[in-house]
Amino acid sequence: MNTSQRIVLATGNKGKVKEFGELLATRRIEVVPQSDFGVPDADETGLTFVENAILKARNASAHTGLPAIADDSGLEVDYLNGAPGIYSARYAGDGGSAANNARLLDALHGVPDAERDARFQCLLVYLRHADDPTPVICQGTWEGRILTAPRGDAGFGYDPLFFVPGEGVSAAELPAERKHALSHRGQALRCLLERHAVDVDRLDFLIHIPLKSDKTAAFRQARDDRRINPARCYACGDEKKDFTAAVAAGM
Repeated sequence: MNTSQRIVLATGNKGKVKEFGELLATRRIEVVPQSDFGVPDADETGLTFVENAILKARNASAHTGLPAIADDSGLEVDYLNGAPGIYSARYAGDGGSAANNARLLDALHGVPDAERDARFQCLLVYLRHADDPTPVICQGTWEGRILTAPRGDAGFGYDPLFFVPGEGVSAAELPAERKHALSHRGQALRCLLERHAVDVDRLDFLIHIPLKSDKTAAFRQARDDRRINPARCYACGDEKKDFTAAVAAGM
């Protein structure tokens, strides 16, 4: 197996590219933004974060032939009934982060702190290929409150307005390492790396063994392809038990 796994990141957002790069800096994963391949943006026609994340991942994988990671994330404000939600990036049209923040402050003008609760949501999707019928889906949620004025110069998007109660600062005032430990995107990526698809030590991906298949042959092929690390097998139930037994028997 190669020393690194190459995955296309289905975004051209510089802030997201930077965050993913920092989050994966210690992993043997080469994440290449879709903009490096000239991939056009997907039409985000879904009505939920997860629908849009899948659309973006399939688009990136189809254009590059690589496995893809995509996230769809946004800010939910309770007082605004969950807005801006899936429209967070376009809340003020094409005006960018400054315009989005200004619109949010205007929408919450005069609203007391007790009614400014909000959260960042991140739905992260991993596809092995463009036609993958079983995408890995992970979610991260970061609770906070909307400030009455921006604070901090780090981060991007709504970070300067997002107050993190446990830290006493805005997301844009947090050191990068601390932000990654707390953030919605950091949570979702750790879920992907540690609980579902990717072996963080060997970068071996979860194998799917169809029901009623020749499992011994499939396990042997997986070993030969070096696609599974027995110590970090995330298959479930009997499938994991059978694989462990097959490894112990030397297949």
